[in-house]
Amino acid sequence: MFTEKQISEFGLTWGLAFFIGFMLFIIYGLAKESKAGRLGTFILFFVLAFGMLGFIAKNVIQWIMGI
Repeated sequence: MFTEKQISEFGLTWGLAFFIGFMLFIIYGLAKESKAGRLGTFILFFVLAFGMLGFIAKNVIQWIMGI
């Protein structure tokens, strides 16, 4: 049987990784559907994925510091 801690760790690592990948897929679809071009696609990815990058960076920093 799994403990609550194991289930939440699994959800935070694999569940959020899947969700972030899905969000990137949605951003790509939005850029393609709107015919944004190279610069527009870059701006969409930069702006919309910036929050996800911050969340990932926070987890990496916590892992490096051992918190």
